[in-house]
Amino acid sequence: MLLHPLLPSQLQNQVQNLTFSTLSSSLLHLLKQCKSLTQAKLLHQQLTIHGLTSSPTTLTRLVAAYLNGAASPSHALASLERLPPSPLSVFYWNALIKAHLRLGSLHGALGLFGRMRGLGWRPDGYTFPYVLKACGELPSFRCGSSVHGVVCALGFESNVYVCNAVVAMYGRCGALEDARQVFDEMSRRGIGDSVSWNSIVSAYVQNGELRTALEMFVEMGLDSGYRFRADAVSLVNILPACAAIGACGRGKQVHGYAVRNGLLEDVFVANAVVDMYAKCGLMDQATQFFDQMEVKDVVSWNAMVAGYSRIGRCEEALCLFEKMVDVGIELNVVTWSAVISGYAQRGFGYEAINVFRRMQICGLEPNVVTLVSLLSGCASAGALLQGKETHCYAIKRVLSVDGCDPGDEMMVINGLIDVYSKCRRTKVARTIFNSIAFEKRNVVTWTVMIGGYAQLGDANDALELFSDMLKGDNPLVPNEFTISCALMACARLGLLRFGRQIHGYVLRNRYETVMLFIGNCLIDMYARSGDVDAAHIVFETMCHRNTVSWTSLMAGYGMHGQGEEALQVFEEMRSIGLMPDGVTFVVVLYACSHSGMIGEGIKYFDSMSSEFGVVPGVEHYACMVDLLGRSGRLNEAMKLIEGMPMEPNPIVWVALLSACRIHAHVEIGEYAANKLLELESEGDGSYTLLSNLYANAGRWKDVARIRSLMKHTRIKKRPGCSWVQGKKDTTTFYVGDRSHPLSQEIYNVLGDLIHRIKALGYVPETSFALHDVEDEEKGDTLYEHSEKLALAFGILTSPPGMPIRITKNMRVCGDCHNAITFISKIINHEIILRDASRFHHFKNGSCSCRGYW
Repeated sequence: MLLHPLLPSQLQNQVQNLTFSTLSSSLLHLLKQCKSLTQAKLLHQQLTIHGLTSSPTTLTRLVAAYLNGAASPSHALASLERLPPSPLSVFYWNALIKAHLRLGSLHGALGLFGRMRGLGWRPDGYTFPYVLKACGELPSFRCGSSVHGVVCALGFESNVYVCNAVVAMYGRCGALEDARQVFDEMSRRGIGDSVSWNSIVSAYVQNGELRTALEMFVEMGLDSGYRFRADAVSLVNILPACAAIGACGRGKQVHGYAVRNGLLEDVFVANAVVDMYAKCGLMDQATQFFDQMEVKDVVSWNAMVAGYSRIGRCEEALCLFEKMVDVGIELNVVTWSAVISGYAQRGFGYEAINVFRRMQICGLEPNVVTLVSLLSGCASAGALLQGKETHCYAIKRVLSVDGCDPGDEMMVINGLIDVYSKCRRTKVARTIFNSIAFEKRNVVTWTVMIGGYAQLGDANDALELFSDMLKGDNPLVPNEFTISCALMACARLGLLRFGRQIHGYVLRNRYETVMLFIGNCLIDMYARSGDVDAAHIVFETMCHRNTVSWTSLMAGYGMHGQGEEALQVFEEMRSIGLMPDGVTFVVVLYACSHSGMIGEGIKYFDSMSSEFGVVPGVEHYACMVDLLGRSGRLNEAMKLIEGMPMEPNPIVWVALLSACRIHAHVEIGEYAANKLLELESEGDGSYTLLSNLYANAGRWKDVARIRSLMKHTRIKKRPGCSWVQGKKDTTTFYVGDRSHPLSQEIYNVLGDLIHRIKALGYVPETSFALHDVEDEEKGDTLYEHSEKLALAFGILTSPPGMPIRITKNMRVCGDCHNAITFISKIINHEIILRDASRFHHFKNGSCSCRGYW
C-alpha cells in the first residue's frame, strides 16, 4: 500500500494493518482525530488515491475535519461544494458563514450565502440569522432587504429567530420603519418573544430614537400582558438610553426592577446602572451603588471616573485612578481618555495635557477618542504648541494610516480645525477645512469652522460659510450649535436682517427638541442687534425657560438703557423660584449703571451676599465702580476699590479711567492709568482714554507724551469705524472716508444736516477733536467722524420712517452723540446706534441713555 512519507508514523501503522475493505471506514475514523491541516490534507490524499472521495459521507467527514481540527474554511468549502444539497449538511454552510463572521469577513459571509444558493442548497432557520447579521454589520440595506425577500420566499416569515434577526438587521441599517413593520407583523401573528422586544428597542437606541426606545420598553410589559419580562439584555439596552436623555427617574425605576428580579448579579447590568447614574450627574447615587457592587471590572471603574470627570470633579476622578492601581485594576485607554475629556470639557486645558503626558509615561497608546479629547483641551487652553504636537502625532497614527476608519479621521480633523481656530490661527484652520471635499464634511466640520470665525470676531466669514453650508444640491442640516454660532456672528455685527432669516429657518425646520438652547441664542441676537422688543417676544413664546433665558433678556434691556424693565424681569425671575447667580448680578448691576439707577444698584450689590448667598467677585466690583463713576461719585468709587477683598484687575481700573474721562478728573485718571501700566494691560484702550482725558483738559504736551509712549511700545490705536445696515448688506465707514461711490452725496447730506442743526442750537464740542489745532479746524474734523458718515448714508438710502441701524467698534464720541440727538429732531427715522458699551436710541431729539453713555 502506497503511503505518503510525511504521514505521521502512528497513522501509517494503523493504515498499513488494514485490509482494503475496511480502509474507507478507518480513514474516515482517522479524519475525526485530525489535529492539524497537514494531517487532514494527507488523509484527504489517501482517500483520493483509493477513490473514496465521491461518497457524500466521506465529503461530509472531510468538511468537518477541515472546519474543526484543521481550521481551514477554504479547504472545507472546496469539499462542501462537491456535496449534493442535503438538509442535514446545511449545518456546514452555516458553520462556514459563522466562521467568516467571527473573522470579520462580512462580504465573505455574504458571498458564501450566494454560493450556497447558487449550488441549489436551501438555507434553514440557522442560516438566516448569520447572514442577516453580516448585512447589518456592514451595514447594507440593499443586501439585507434582498435576504429578507428570500426569507419570505422560502416560508421563514413565521420563524421567530429569523424574524428577530430581520428586525436587528433593519435597525443596524437605520431602516427603523422597516424594523417596526416586521416587529408589528410578528406581534399580530403572536410569534414574538422577549428577544423581539429587545431587538426593536435596541434598534431605536442605535439610531438615536431614545424616547421611542423608552416608550417601547414600557409597552413591552403592558402590551404583552407581562408574558415577556425584561431580562438582562433589555436593561443593558435601555439604561444607556435613560442616561443619554437624562431620564434619571425612569432610570431609577429600571434599577428598582433589576433589584426586584435579581438581575444585578449580572455585571453588565450593574455597570449599566452605574453608568446611568454617572451620566445623569447623580454621582452620590452612583458612588453608593458602586460601593455595594460585589464584582467590579474595569468598565465599572471607568464609568465612575468618567462620571466625576464629566461634572468637573476631576480631583476625585484622579483619586479613583490611584484606587484602581491599589486594587489591581489595570488602567486602560478608556480610563485615561475619560479624565482627559473631563478636564477639556471644563476648560482645564493644561490639566488635560498633563494627564495625557502621564498616560504616555505609562506606555499606553492613545486612541482616537483620546486624541480628540486632547485637542479639545489644547483648544480650551489656547495651547498652540501642544496642539501642533498633537497634530503631528495624529498624522503619524491616524491621518496617514491606510484603512483608517473615515469617521475616526473626521473626528480628528474636526478637532484640529477647532484647535487652530481657538488659537487664532484661522488661516490654518481654513486651509484644513478647504482640504476636505465638500461631500465629506459633516455638520461638526462646518460648525467648528463657523464657530471659530464667530468667536474671533470674523463674523462676515462665519455667516458666509453658514450660507455655503445651506447651498448646493445636498445641503447639510445645521445642528443647534451651528445655529448658535451663526446667531453669535449676527449679534457681533448687529445684522438683524440675517438673524431674522435664521430665526425663520429654525421655525420652518422644527428644532423643537433644542428650542430652549436656540431660543436663548435668539434672545441674545435680537437684543444685540437692536431689537429688544423682538427678544422679549421670543422669550414670551418659549415653552420652557431657564436661568440663561431670564438673564439674556435682562442683559438685553440693560444694554438698551431700559433698567426698570431689566429689574422687573429680575423680580419676576425670583418670584417663580429661580435663584440668581453671579452672572445674573453682573447683568443687574450693568443695567443699573447704564440707566442711572444708582440707589437700586447699591441696594442689589449690598444684598448679594446676605440675601442671595452670592459672594461679590471682581466683575461685580467693576460694575459698581462704573456705576459710581458714571454718576460722578469718583471718590466713592476709589474707596470701593481700596476696600476690595481681592486685587483689582484691569477691568476695574478701565471703568474708573473711563469715568474720569467723562468728568474730566485728571488726577484720579492718572492714578488709574498708572495702575493699568503696572498690570501690563495690553491694548490701546487705556492709553486712548488717558490721551482723551489730557486733551479734554487742554494738556497737549501730555497728549503728545502718551502718543509717543504708544509709538515706542508699538501699541497702535484702533481706527474708529461704523457700519450701517442697508436692504441687502452693510456699508462700513472710517473717519474722513471718501471711498464710497456715493461719497459726494453723503457729504452733501451731512453738510445740510449740520447746517440745519446749528440753527437749532447745536455747537460742535471741539474737545472731542483731540488735536491741538484751531477750533474751526477741529469742527471740520468732527464732521467727518465715521458715525456721522454712516448716518448720512442711512438717511440717503433708507425709506422714510425706517429705523437706521448703526454699529460703531468703539464708544461713540460726545460730539457725535450730541449731533445725532439734534438730527433726530429733523428726520423721520429712529436712529439706533450700538457702540462698544451700549445701545443708543435717538428719537425726537432725545436719547435712551439719558446721559449715561
